[in-house]
Amino acid sequence: MSDPASLTTRLPVDAFAEQFRREMIPLTTSYSYFLALPLDDNQVQQYVKEPVAALPPSIGELIPRLCFVLAPYLERANNKGRDLVTLEKPAENRQMTACSLELGAELFYFLAVKEEEVANYHYTFYNCLAALLSHRMKDAQRQRFSRLLRDELAGEAHGEVEESSWRLKQQLRRRQTNLLRDTKLQRDYIRQAFEDTATLYLHGLCCDIDVETGPRQLPARYLRKRLELLRELFPPPDGFALFPEELGRRE
Repeated sequence: MSDPASLTTRLPVDAFAEQFRREMIPLTTSYSYFLALPLDDNQVQQYVKEPVAALPPSIGELIPRLCFVLAPYLERANNKGRDLVTLEKPAENRQMTACSLELGAELFYFLAVKEEEVANYHYTFYNCLAALLSHRMKDAQRQRFSRLLRDELAGEAHGEVEESSWRLKQQLRRRQTNLLRDTKLQRDYIRQAFEDTATLYLHGLCCDIDVETGPRQLPARYLRKRLELLRELFPPPDGFALFPEELGRRE
């Protein structure tokens, strides 16, 4: 593997992927990674091996060649330029935590690591995958989740998993009298609700996390139904459990 210290200070993500794609380190037949900064074995375990080990096998079938690049920092592009891998910290308004790039049959996910807490990094890691999954899952999987969300809308379920899906749900309620009518606004809300819920599901397989309570939080009975459906659609790998009572709390 190339010495990360020898990398160009600022390199567009497409040029970076082209330059180092042959030096990716395989984890499985579906996933590989590259370090653009020095990390010790314990950090590689925390940032790469543990989160990948918790991924449902079916995700590797839907996204067969996924390459993770751990970068010091990522810088948002100007206008039509490419986002950048950079060794130097960008201005705050230009910093990014993640970005993606499709290169032939491979999909590259760039994740900024320097100065990121592991818990925040894990959330970003799984949120990236959940967003990708929302576009690449099978039609039958999408339809089952959509039916569940329409049942929630019919039952006037309050709240959401994250602020992003909460805002879309509020827009849907303000702009559409019949919430069950199939519209772009409804589809956008359901896709975002899937992304937010799938992030929680995947993160929960890897780590013990707590769901914050509050007036905007989806009630537990609805959230549990969503998570149970995702577990059915994307079963966990052997040895991983979704709820504490299934396997006891993991360290």
